[in-house]
Amino acid sequence: MAVDSTGTSTGTSTESASAAPPALLQVSGIQQYYGGSHILRNVSLSARAGQVTVVLGRNGVGKTTLLKCLMGLVPIRSGSITLDGQAIHGLTPYERARAGVGYVPQGREIFGRLTVAENLRMGLATQSARTPVPPELFELFPVLQQMLGRRGGDLSGGQQQQLAIARALAAGPRLLILDEPTEGIQPSIIKDIGRVIRRLAQHGMNGQPMAIVLVEQYFDFAQDLADEYVVMERGEVIAQGAGEDMDTRGVREMVAI
Repeated sequence: MAVDSTGTSTGTSTESASAAPPALLQVSGIQQYYGGSHILRNVSLSARAGQVTVVLGRNGVGKTTLLKCLMGLVPIRSGSITLDGQAIHGLTPYERARAGVGYVPQGREIFGRLTVAENLRMGLATQSARTPVPPELFELFPVLQQMLGRRGGDLSGGQQQQLAIARALAAGPRLLILDEPTEGIQPSIIKDIGRVIRRLAQHGMNGQPMAIVLVEQYFDFAQDLADEYVVMERGEVIAQGAGEDMDTRGVREMVAI
């Protein structure tokens, strides 16, 4: 059920609710602390296969911490995280990757001294050593095939971002988590990345829809992709609903800096 900026239910009809696909990712009431600081406060959200769920909010509200909790990079104090009905909040990051979670961190974090090909193989770390790099990656990002022997640190920022996304996709995740993929990227590549995200939501890597959770500061990019939105403030979810309602709900004003 959607919530507006005042915390009031916006209402969802039984008919539309029954038509919605079940949530692949379900986050329920998670609490997270850094030392004595309460960072995430009772955060709940869901992400469905075939849809993009965007998480919005000003700097410092806990968006990146939320994504790290989803990937298991920081622990939660309480609450639950389930993937396709199975609890994953007790799993390590590599176990979550093996379960079907892909993660593209803020700042890309590629291996600058490794080649493009070697970076892509790092995305297959949870697979058999004989597992080939999926050719579909080069359909999504043709530039990477031309640069397989080039070191990651020698790529442009936009090319590095494409490499980071491809690396996360190499193992064929069911859920893809993206932390500000447009940061520091030229406009032409931002458009390419947007097209890739939409294609992945609809078709995934193997024709099966993928659930995508996207944290993004570039509002127009986020709004264009959003099937569902979540707005955070001071570690709490203050609004959520359908992407098509972002204008009428005043979401842009909620997250304006």
